[in-house]
Amino acid sequence: MAKRKAKIKVEKAEAAERVKKIYPILAKAYPKVTTALRFGNPLELLIATILSAQCTDARVNMVTPDLFKKYPSVKEWANAELSEIENDIRSTGFFRNKAVSIKGACQAIVKQHDGAVPDSMDELVKLPGVGRKTANCVLGNAFGQPAIMCDTHVIRLSRRLGLSANSHDAVKLEFDLAEIIPKKKWTVFSHVLILHGRNVCRARKPDCENCQISRYCPSANRPDLW
Repeated sequence: MAKRKAKIKVEKAEAAERVKKIYPILAKAYPKVTTALRFGNPLELLIATILSAQCTDARVNMVTPDLFKKYPSVKEWANAELSEIENDIRSTGFFRNKAVSIKGACQAIVKQHDGAVPDSMDELVKLPGVGRKTANCVLGNAFGQPAIMCDTHVIRLSRRLGLSANSHDAVKLEFDLAEIIPKKKWTVFSHVLILHGRNVCRARKPDCENCQISRYCPSANRPDLW
């Protein structure tokens, strides 16, 4: 039987204070952060974000240039044969489900939004295959709205840093983080956590010795908390 990991006690006031301390350090370490996904408009980012599920951003960025040339507008996506979309996105994995989501979302955008990607959470999550994570990515990066993106890195670092007791639930985590991070910093804070998770606080072996925020991290050098 696998040994159960120890848990970090989370106090909201302490978590908020920790955010105040680590944000300036991470913002300095990762200046001018943005999504790694390459896009030219909200539709392209929506497509790229759907493709990024269970796939690296690097792989998605290899596929999307040709995709965006072949499908330059939402109508091309909406009218394309499902099998053709599947073939075009096959290398990103889970291509059947992703094709259904992309085609369904684009059909809804054409029918319900006059061909324009909606710019609100309420409308975005009504699109087929679009959850809060995807919606937040589009809102924060394509529309410049405050948005918290709870990807795998944000979830992992939020747990290790003791920012939320709900790191097992992305939606609950999002709302917890919204209470302790100043709203105007939601998007940037998400991005710096993502980059720090990729570069330093990695899943299997975090580099606590070279971590800029280790002195504020309750799980630093504590494998039982990783």
